Amino acid sequence: PRSLPGSRGLCTTRSGVVHRLMHALLLTSMPLCYSRPLQPLCRLPSSMLSSRVLASSMCASALDSPTSTLLGAVSGAADGRAAPIVKKRVLSGVQPTGAIHLGNYLGAIRQWVQNQEAYDNYFCVVDLHAITSPHVPKELTTSTYRTAALYLASGIDPARSRIFVQSHVTAHSELTWLLNCVAPIGWLERMIQYKEKSLKQGSESVSVGLLDYPVLMASDILLYQATHVPVGEDQRQHLELTRDIARRFNDQYCKKKKRGVFVEPEALILKSNARVMSLQDGTAKMSKSAENDATRINLLDTPDDIRRKIKKCKTDSVKGICYDPERPEANNLLGIYEAMTGQTREQVAAEAATWVGWGTFKPLLADAIIAHLEPVQKRYYEIVEDETYLTSVLRDGAEAAEEVASRTLESTKRAMGFTLLGDKPTF
Repeated sequence: PRSLPGSRGLCTTRSGVVHRLMHALLLTSMPLCYSRPLQPLCRLPSSMLSSRVLASSMCASALDSPTSTLLGAVSGAADGRAAPIVKKRVLSGVQPTGAIHLGNYLGAIRQWVQNQEAYDNYFCVVDLHAITSPHVPKELTTSTYRTAALYLASGIDPARSRIFVQSHVTAHSELTWLLNCVAPIGWLERMIQYKEKSLKQGSESVSVGLLDYPVLMASDILLYQATHVPVGEDQRQHLELTRDIARRFNDQYCKKKKRGVFVEPEALILKSNARVMSLQDGTAKMSKSAENDATRINLLDTPDDIRRKIKKCKTDSVKGICYDPERPEANNLLGIYEAMTGQTREQVAAEAATWVGWGTFKPLLADAIIAHLEPVQKRYYEIVEDETYLTSVLRDGAEAAEEVASRTLESTKRAMGFTLLGDKPTF
């Protein structure tokens, strides 16, 4: 095998994975088993050598299982414990445009952190999605690294989740072209986001990339055989398109095969208080693209900035503060307070009943946000100071992602009839 004890990873080919696993099972001189990016994962006791059933079943699953899950199962079974269930895989990402704000954090990143143990995670900075509209190259560079650093500062652990930059894995772009040749253009023209943005930008200035954005998103998901995708309401249509493309491809190219190339992903429902609205309009989503910075709380805002924005945020003139479907601003601010303090909706409602009015509540809300973001900001600036750490995390994440993505891309191309370098010619 390519990798030996003490090296950084496993062989990337299917035969290499099986060969590496058998090597670990059969050689007592190999005390440690490594997997990228989790290392070391387990010790292999000599009792494992007698487990013929284990060796047979694990070699079969080695072809498609994530190596970290696979080796964890080997370790558990060898110690006499039940092998853990293979985790379902999750893929998600945030665009490196503008500043990461409280809505991105509560609606996506914090929930990724909370679910790290439950899933096999791939989190990317989706920089290819960030260029569908005109952009400043230098700002894209800075924002890409800032976004990755905020992933880590928010609690995403590279020992449990792969963190990488989308463009560092070229299979994303290549699979997008292949799926472009499968997806009917009528499907893309029906996408609500395309309709809204093309009307706003005008047909002469809107890019092909904006129309094709959902196919790139489908490629992101399908490359990693993700079973679940965390989505909000505004992305549900794109996820349904991903499922449609996967089904269409499998129907066209995999009918005579035992299974299709792609898994049809399911939506991973976000928590009810995860949708954060604008500070100036309780009916509009908090957005990075809004021109007015006072509409959002950025994760790197200073305490003074946060207090100023909360003090000036829009409220209503209704007496008292409570959850009410007819009071969008009150619901939004109470929801933020609920998330920042860790209290339940009932606890916040009970506390709100004791407040005199907005003058009492706003300072409490600002203090809660500042206290919650303080450790995130502190960790972020520590990461920024250690450039080699962020570089190594992104490199390891990209290498781990490449292993999975390259297998899916190869299967896709073979299903479509492409020749691959090194194949024996047939006539």
